[in-house]
Amino acid sequence: MSTVPEMFGCKVFDDKVMRARLSADVYRSLRQTINNGKKLELSVANAVADAMCEWAVENGATHFTHWFQPLTGITAEKHDSFITPAPDSHVIMEFSGKNLITGEPDASSFPSGGLRSTFEARGYTAWDPTSYAFIKEKVLCIPTAFCSYGGEALDKKTPLLRSMEALSRQAMRILRLFGNTEVKRVVTNVGPEQEYFLIDRDMYLKRKDLIYTGRTLFGARPPKGQELDDHYFGAIKPRVMAFMEELNEELWKLGIYAKTQHNEVAPAQHELAPIFTTSNIASDHNQLTMEIMKKVARRHNLMCLLHEKPFAGVNGSGKHNNWSIATNTGVNLLSPGETPHENAQFLLFLVAVVKAVDEYQDLLRLSVATAGNDHRLGASEAPPAIVSMFLGDELTAILDAIESDTPYAGTEKKRIRLGADVLPRFNRDTTDRNRTSPFAFTGNKFEFRMVGSSDSISCANIMINSAVAEALRVFADDLEAAEDFDARLHDLIKENITAHRRIIFNGNGYDDSWTKEATEVRGLSNLPTTPDALVRVLDPANIEMLVRHKVFSEVEIRSRYETKMENYVRTVRIEALTMVDMARRQILPAVSKYCADLSAGKLAKTAADPGLACSYETRLIRKLSLLVDGIDAAADTLEACVAAHEGEDNTVQAFHIRDEVLQRMAELRALCDEAETVTAADCWPFPTYGELLFGV
Repeated sequence: MSTVPEMFGCKVFDDKVMRARLSADVYRSLRQTINNGKKLELSVANAVADAMCEWAVENGATHFTHWFQPLTGITAEKHDSFITPAPDSHVIMEFSGKNLITGEPDASSFPSGGLRSTFEARGYTAWDPTSYAFIKEKVLCIPTAFCSYGGEALDKKTPLLRSMEALSRQAMRILRLFGNTEVKRVVTNVGPEQEYFLIDRDMYLKRKDLIYTGRTLFGARPPKGQELDDHYFGAIKPRVMAFMEELNEELWKLGIYAKTQHNEVAPAQHELAPIFTTSNIASDHNQLTMEIMKKVARRHNLMCLLHEKPFAGVNGSGKHNNWSIATNTGVNLLSPGETPHENAQFLLFLVAVVKAVDEYQDLLRLSVATAGNDHRLGASEAPPAIVSMFLGDELTAILDAIESDTPYAGTEKKRIRLGADVLPRFNRDTTDRNRTSPFAFTGNKFEFRMVGSSDSISCANIMINSAVAEALRVFADDLEAAEDFDARLHDLIKENITAHRRIIFNGNGYDDSWTKEATEVRGLSNLPTTPDALVRVLDPANIEMLVRHKVFSEVEIRSRYETKMENYVRTVRIEALTMVDMARRQILPAVSKYCADLSAGKLAKTAADPGLACSYETRLIRKLSLLVDGIDAAADTLEACVAAHEGEDNTVQAFHIRDEVLQRMAELRALCDEAETVTAADCWPFPTYGELLFGV
């Protein structure tokens, strides 16, 4: 068996492979395209395509595809073989530079939010040379951007690349003001921690709600859930360990830096965390990771659930988006150093992020707004829907000192003693972690904890990059016009600390008093549901900022609004109709049959001995009969409620769902879950929570 270093990246046409297979001139030209955005000449593209094809065929590939990320939230691919007819009626394996650079999938069949009419089919994919090609199941996958015939972005990669360019452009202006002439570009790096559930596949296939929606729509709480905290970081079960081992190997072959694995808090919940890489590649890798998780799970007769809240009453799943800024020379611009209060450049970038999060808190919130994530945010395992920032005691004290123009006395680094001589002593971090904070500083990066487990990380990073780029633009404009740079720098940092202090909250985000303080005292936005959040993208200030930095055009913004709102409506409609179907075709027949069996048994007992009161059966039959009637009526009510605004504008439907449909769904679920608790186990029509959560 190959060692991990030998295995790592063996299915990737990476820099090592390019160095070995391309001529020096071609390699140098391609690197200039990757690093500096130089135009790619067709002759270079042809040489790269030849080498790529030869390498792919040697590694078992027969087809190629332009692998892209449409607005569906998952990836897309259309496979073409390498075969080309030869004069002797045979074929040769061939791949041209034109095939490498561009492709033409059907654009009308993907969500466009009105950018494309159904009869307008033409769309284009364009090679992204900054993300390496890779082989997946005998197919050479070429990461690409996806745009319409008119040039509008129809994917998640293109705006992400634009946002990275926008931030780099503005950050470079700041670095030049500090006298840095060596840095050529600034990049954002991301490490997304991925949470997921593993359940038995045979049980999964018995539940229509999991098959159709990815989450359980019914389910009474089992006697044991996560109360004992005995799953978190516990010993990994052999079946799960076998899955993790194969998953790691598959990811490593694709050059994905899978690093950490462990059990999460909820039963059957686990986490995988990678090493940091650039935002664009991290997004590509995370999409691949989710896809491969599902495939590997099936090979172990498991199902990987990536829904944000697959089980009510236990923790849901997110992905913590660890975000930082660095120069191409390897300097982390969010690293405080030993004396952060003396590091003016760090403080300026820090305050820029504070300003960005405060001014564009609604964009951060809407970037993670989905029907699934609405069930997770604000619960005990996820931050609240109100965006705030955690900086910790030391950085907050530094900002306080700057704001008040008082000397910073510093904080003594206290030693932590563990109470046993054999254990090492170490300096504790200057701040603890705050798991309730949506946007927390964690040493040299920010952890954006609101992203849902099934969501693309592109959306969140587009908004973070864009908002920070805008803050840096404002700072650069100000400082470039200053007569005294140092004096203006001090005042600028001080002014922005005062202006944006409201977004900094180091306390408990789960405390009930926080919502009142955040909204009534601090004036922060509280956008609890997806419809509440999505409409904010149409605010003129948000449109103006995103268009200014060329991250989106206005028509692209409006198209994404329509796409996401439509997705919300369709997702919840499917859930509601699935509930109606399960209630009528599975739950009601099961409960009715059990009730009939009880009645028959009671009659038989009474006939045998007229003196038997059978009070237990009598009470249970009465309760089940009432539940049957209630479930039947609730299913009818829900079905009618779903149909009430069908065919109307997506926004109208979305707010109707928020205000009416979700409530009717909750009412139907409550009745069905109660019925489960009083129906014999062998009569219930599908696996219960206890079986699903503890069945692996």
